[in-house]
Amino acid sequence: MSVAGLRPLQLTLRMIKWEHTLFALPFALLSLLVASGGHPEPTTLGWILVAMVGARSTAMAFNRLADQEYDAQNPRTAMRELPSGALRRGPVVVFTIATAGLLVLAAWRLNPLCFALSPVALAVVWFYSLTKRFTALAHLFLGLALAIAPIGAWIAVTGTLHPFPLLMAAGVLSWVAGFDILYSCQDVEFDREVGLHSIPAALGTVRARRVARLLHVAAVVAWGLAVRRVPLGTGALAGIVLASALLGYEHWLVRGGDLRRIDKAFFEVNSWVGMSLLAGVLVDLYLI
Repeated sequence: MSVAGLRPLQLTLRMIKWEHTLFALPFALLSLLVASGGHPEPTTLGWILVAMVGARSTAMAFNRLADQEYDAQNPRTAMRELPSGALRRGPVVVFTIATAGLLVLAAWRLNPLCFALSPVALAVVWFYSLTKRFTALAHLFLGLALAIAPIGAWIAVTGTLHPFPLLMAAGVLSWVAGFDILYSCQDVEFDREVGLHSIPAALGTVRARRVARLLHVAAVVAWGLAVRRVPLGTGALAGIVLASALLGYEHWLVRGGDLRRIDKAFFEVNSWVGMSLLAGVLVDLYLI
């Protein structure tokens, strides 16, 4: 394929910010490791990674397709690949379908229950993109889309459910909803103008930041309860403490409603939250 032929793929990968798979990936990996007692099958690990990339990619591509009209109207997002015209809808539609197929393929290779639940997973990750049109609770739907990660990984290993992945998922849901509320503070006036719904648009940014803080407290509590349901100890608890400190730093960066460092809070700090928890689990499983 020529360099010119690769251009749409390069733009699509840039558009979906594929590197932000790191938000949910650590939770899938730690769930995999706990479920397997620290000894996952290489093929299971590989297909879980494929499923994560497929799910994250199809969700983000679908989001950009669904929001193209709004992105074009919003000065903050008007230069994104689709609204700016740098990328046509056709290649993005193909990419969305192909990466959805990647998720389904990975689920099929994992086990029958994963395969049976793959349409549900797709419905959840796609549906989030539509929720802002009718509910201010859209942030929770985004959290749910990422919360699938630890549950799916556990099912991939065991074919069953357990309180650990459910509590980890509850923490992910609260954590993601909290940071998405903070990020949405940038678009309060735009959302109100065009009729989109969000917690900041409904409550104002001051009360929205309070809601985000409460959600992040709930996330830490859920993660703490999760590690008590399995044989994890000091390492996992240290990981939770570090994640708590990172969340505190995130809120400090946007203190007083100053959003000049929101990208640092959203993209940089949050990428380390899951990594902190994963590191703690690795310490417990392999070093202590």
